Amino acid sequence: MLDSSWTTDQIGPQHRRVVLVTGANSGIGFETARVLAARGATVVLAGRDQARLSTAVTRLRDAAPDAKAAPLTLDLASLASVRAAAAEFHHRWDRLDLLINNAGLMIPPYGRTSDGFESQFGVNHLGHFALTGLLLDRLLGTPGSRIVTVSSNGHRRGTIDFDDLHAERRYRPMAAYAQSKLANLLFTYELQDRLAANRATTIAVAAHPGAARTRLMRHSPWHFRFVVSGHTRMLFSWLIQDEEAGALPTLRAATDPATRGGEYYGPDGWKEFTGRHPVPVSSSPRSHDTGLRRRLWQESERLTGVHYEFAPVTGDALAES
Repeated sequence: MLDSSWTTDQIGPQHRRVVLVTGANSGIGFETARVLAARGATVVLAGRDQARLSTAVTRLRDAAPDAKAAPLTLDLASLASVRAAAAEFHHRWDRLDLLINNAGLMIPPYGRTSDGFESQFGVNHLGHFALTGLLLDRLLGTPGSRIVTVSSNGHRRGTIDFDDLHAERRYRPMAAYAQSKLANLLFTYELQDRLAANRATTIAVAAHPGAARTRLMRHSPWHFRFVVSGHTRMLFSWLIQDEEAGALPTLRAATDPATRGGEYYGPDGWKEFTGRHPVPVSSSPRSHDTGLRRRLWQESERLTGVHYEFAPVTGDALAES
């Protein structure tokens, strides 16, 4: 039975583990990287802004002087950048114990990625789908590796509109966000089934942070930004939590030896907004629709051009793909 009072004190030594965290220069991603580095992991901080990545590496080393950390330039809004980052990772590291698909956008004004995808669907789902597929050989070659994808409570409102995936006819920011977060879970569950069918020791799990004060909220309406501001920290502590608490579900999914493939972690508080402990939580019935999962997978392969190979391939083969 899983422990319902889990804390970061239960994270064991992470020496020799190589961890890649997307969106690691701030917020929940940085907090996740900080905790894992403090336990001895080699942490690769991936993000699109080189200056902010360098600052994050410095902050991490200031917090844990012996930390092993390295930046990796990655723009999830560009498939060319995703391929370049995967190729660089292959060149620099021969194993990948933990891939944390954390980066994301939330309700920005309408935009497109460099490949023409609606920005939230492109960054939150398709960029991570491509990155995971391109690094899958490193994961499969590392016994006991994990893929943790960060979703959201917002997935419960999500549907996958295959007739207008990129909101060309109508853009509703929250609907597009919910679609992308539902896609994160559909991806995780389908990936886990495919890993299990191929008898891989790698597992795919998901987590969500509840409501946390991070830069992700910067496009929210003014009244919500007021609620999440530091000035109202105590008044609304029951509704929103700090990034340290928001990172707990990801950290448990990433490190708990009892975690099993296909599980989903979130806060243990009211409606999973906040919580003292991360626990297994349920997701919407739609997220478990096998037909929807498979259709999204096929469409994601078509859009990204990344086709998963469930046997390790060489870095040279990756560069040629």
